[in-house]
Amino acid sequence: MLEPSSPLAMTRRQACGLALQTAAPLFRKAPRKLLVISVDGLDHRYLRDADRLGLHIPTLRRLRKEGLLADEVVGEVPTVTWPSHTTMVTGVPPRVHGIRSNRRPPSEGGDYYWSLDLCKTPTLWHTAREQRLKTAAITWPVTVTSIIDCNLPEFFQRRRGGAMDLRSIASVATAGLVEKIARAHPSFAQEWMDDRTRTLAALYILQNERPDFFAVHLVDLDSEQHDNGPFTREACAVLEYTDELLARLFDALPDGYAVALVSDHGFSPVRRLVHLRVLMQRERLAGSVELTAGLALAKDSQSAEALETLARNPGAGIGRRVPVSELIRFAPELRDYTAAYEPAEGVLFGGAASGAAEIAFAGRGEHGFWPGRPDYRACLLLWGPGISPGRIPEAALTGHAKIFAELLGISFSIG
Repeated sequence: MLEPSSPLAMTRRQACGLALQTAAPLFRKAPRKLLVISVDGLDHRYLRDADRLGLHIPTLRRLRKEGLLADEVVGEVPTVTWPSHTTMVTGVPPRVHGIRSNRRPPSEGGDYYWSLDLCKTPTLWHTAREQRLKTAAITWPVTVTSIIDCNLPEFFQRRRGGAMDLRSIASVATAGLVEKIARAHPSFAQEWMDDRTRTLAALYILQNERPDFFAVHLVDLDSEQHDNGPFTREACAVLEYTDELLARLFDALPDGYAVALVSDHGFSPVRRLVHLRVLMQRERLAGSVELTAGLALAKDSQSAEALETLARNPGAGIGRRVPVSELIRFAPELRDYTAAYEPAEGVLFGGAASGAAEIAFAGRGEHGFWPGRPDYRACLLLWGPGISPGRIPEAALTGHAKIFAELLGISFSIG
């Protein structure tokens, strides 16, 4: 059986409760307007270790000093972009809201979860509309919808790193919005919508539309980390440029706005891809292994014994065994598995059944790991009128929607 104890400090309910209990008294005269900025892939260690990394991020340092900071934000299964962003605006995990991956399963065609209609639970977008708040979004996942007033959805036929082709976005955007932004900022109309032009769009919307609830998704850091790994010179340089873009937004921020700076998941460097099934064959170990939620799982005792044997070999790339309580916390559907293991630091599990057992990478980063993985956390930083400086030791991604609603001064029912 799986180990009974969990190394995590608190349950999801406790973490969410702590965030709300700690934050609520600090939201004096909660503003009605809220700007949410998601920096995709901003691992909490960028803020925690900014001095050690030598980061020139004056805007983020100012927010950290003046705002309410969560030291860690614990994610949900799976820790990838589209499910995590949907959790932020629903308050429930992906198994409940139904956005289980970036892409739909092959049985549904395998395309991205473009449309908000695919979400199975109410969102802040719906509640804001019901309560007559003006809304806006820039490349926020799962937002192809007409209920957002000023909308440049995350929608693309072509990608180039974190950039998406503007023609695709314009085809589903709020009518006339792309043309209005291009008239105000002529360089906006380039082929690729990247974080620079996302910022131009945000500047236009803040200055001309002043929505009550405005969510902006910046993507370039995530792309750079996939290519070169987190905390590398290249990734740090992109974050420093992101900080410059944030400064532009803060310089233009109208009075009365609170800001929530968030991220969707942590990031880990990957140096090796290890195919466990190939290793099991090479070592002549009986049983089978399943790969899901960033874990290697065994369904029966024979397979669990094979994984345990591999785990004793450091070269196999098998890390921490996940306790049963932690498995139930994040993925109750996996509770009947006999054993579950995370990959070791720097390792990604691969699913091949033949060929080489290991592939080395010169520089690469990944997310999608198990949310209980130590030091693999996202960010939450709140700043603005009515928010006093402070710290939250740990928060849950599922708690964001309630915090956003409280800052907006609206009621929001979870689920």
